[in-house]
Amino acid sequence: MSFGVLEDKHLAAPPGTSIINTSGSFEDEKTDSSYLKRDGEIILQPQPSDSPNDPLNWSPIRKECIMVLLAFSSGVTTALGPMVTPGLPLIAMKYNVSIGMVSSLIIGFLAFWIGFTTFFSAAGANIYGKRPFFIISTFVLLATNIWGYFTKSFVSLAVMRVVQGIASAPLETLVTSTVSDMYFVHQRGTRISIWGCFLASGVLLGQTISGVIIEKVSFEATFGISALIFIPILFGIYFFVVETTYYGARPTGKKLAGVEKHISVMEHDEQKESYAQQLRIFRGRMSQESFWKNVWKPVPLIAYPAVLFSSVAYSCFFTALLTISVLSVSVFSAPPYTLGPAQIGLTNLPLLTVGLIGSPLAGWSADAIAKLMARRNNGVFEPEFRLTLMIPATILATIGFLGFGISVQGGYPLVWPLVFMSIHAFSVPFASTASLTYVIDCHPRDANQAFVTINFTKAVLTFAATTFANGWMAQVGPASVFTAIALINLGVCALTIPAYVFGKRFRSYVSRSSFGQKMSG
Repeated sequence: MSFGVLEDKHLAAPPGTSIINTSGSFEDEKTDSSYLKRDGEIILQPQPSDSPNDPLNWSPIRKECIMVLLAFSSGVTTALGPMVTPGLPLIAMKYNVSIGMVSSLIIGFLAFWIGFTTFFSAAGANIYGKRPFFIISTFVLLATNIWGYFTKSFVSLAVMRVVQGIASAPLETLVTSTVSDMYFVHQRGTRISIWGCFLASGVLLGQTISGVIIEKVSFEATFGISALIFIPILFGIYFFVVETTYYGARPTGKKLAGVEKHISVMEHDEQKESYAQQLRIFRGRMSQESFWKNVWKPVPLIAYPAVLFSSVAYSCFFTALLTISVLSVSVFSAPPYTLGPAQIGLTNLPLLTVGLIGSPLAGWSADAIAKLMARRNNGVFEPEFRLTLMIPATILATIGFLGFGISVQGGYPLVWPLVFMSIHAFSVPFASTASLTYVIDCHPRDANQAFVTINFTKAVLTFAATTFANGWMAQVGPASVFTAIALINLGVCALTIPAYVFGKRFRSYVSRSSFGQKMSG
C-alpha cells in the first residue's frame, strides 16, 4: 500500500503508475530503467523520442511561450462569459426583460454552447491537430466581439453569444491537453496552475474592468474593447502557437531493446521542420481515427472513475465560483450595500488577489507533493497523489460558502462577504489543479476527450446555476442557498476518499476490461 493507495492484485503498474525517481526499486524482469532519459534524478514520463519535432524535446522557452500565450488567450475567452455580469440590471432594463432571462441567455447559454461544441472541436483536434482550431476560434471570437459592439437588439445579442460560445470551445478545452503534449508528469501541475490562474483572472478581472466600462460608457463597449484585445492574440497564436500534437513513436519504458533502437534510428534521421512549415494551419489528417467515433468517445468516458471524479469535482468548484459571482450582483446592488456596476466589479479584486496567490501555490504543491510522495514510495508515482490537494480545497470552500451566506443574510459590513468570497476563491485553484492533473496522469491519451466530458459537465451545471440561482435565492434567502451549496460540495469532496484509496484498482480494472480496451483501441 502506497500512502493509502491500495495495490492492485492483477497489475503491478496499471496505466498512470510510473517510476519518476531514480531511487525506485519498482522493476521487474522485463523492465530496465538504466537507459531511460532523466532530468536530474527524475525519470522523464512519458519518455521523449529522439525526434527534433517531438514537442517534449522543444526548448523550455518555446514551451513556456506557447503555454503563456494559450493560457492568456483562454483567460480572455473565459472572461467573455461573466464580463457582462455587472451590467445585468442595465441590460434587463434596456431590453425590458427579466434579470433571470439575461443571466440565462447571455451567460448560461454561452457556457452551454461551449460545452456542446467541445465534442466536435476535440474530435477534430485529435484528427487534424489543435493549431487550426486555435486560429479559427480566435478569429471568430474577434468577429463576434465586433458584432456585440454594434448589436441593437436582445435577440441579436443572444444569437451572438451562441456563436461566441461555439467559437470559445477550443480555447477553453484544448489547452489542458496541450500541457500533456509538451510537458512531463512532474511538470504538469505547475503549468495547469498557470492556466488556472489566467482562467480565474479572466473571470474576476474581466468583471472588475467591465464594471467600470459598463457604468462609464456602455455594456456594448465591453465587446468593442474585447475585440481590440483579440487582435494581438490572433497574431500571437498564428506566429507562436505551432502544432503540439505528435503521433510519432515514443519509447514505451519497457525493455524492448530491439524495437527501441529501431525507433531511435528512424527518428534520428527525421528532418527538423522549418519555421515556415510549422506555420502551416492545415496539415491534413494526422490520425486515421473516425471523426464521429471521436465525437462520441467523451460520452462513455464518464464511466472511467478518474474522469467521473474529475468532471464532478472540477465542475462543482468552477460553477460555484461563477454562481457566487452572479448572485453577488443581486446581493450587492440591493440594500444595505446598493453598489453600482463599477463598485460591484471592484468587489472581485480581493478574489483576484487570492487567485493570483493560490494558483501558483496549488501548481507548485501538486508537483512538489507528487515528487516527494514518489520519492518516499521507492520512486513510484501514483496519479492519486495529486488528490491530496483536495484537503485544503474542501476546508476552504466550506468556510467560504457558509460564511458568505450568513454574512449577506445578516447584512454584515461589506468586508465580511468579501472575506468569505476570497476564502472560497482560494479553494478553487487547489481543487482545479488536483482534478485536472489527476485525469491527465491517469488517461493522457484520452486527455482531449476527457476534458470534453469535464467541460460539458461544467457547462450543464453553469447553465442550470445561472438560470435558477437568482430565483432560488429570492425564495429562500442567501443563508439557505449557500448552506445547501456547502453541503452539496462536501458530498462531492467526499468522493475524493474512494477515488484516492481505490484509484489504482480502478485504473487496473479499466485497462483490463473489454470496455477499456475497446476505448483505447
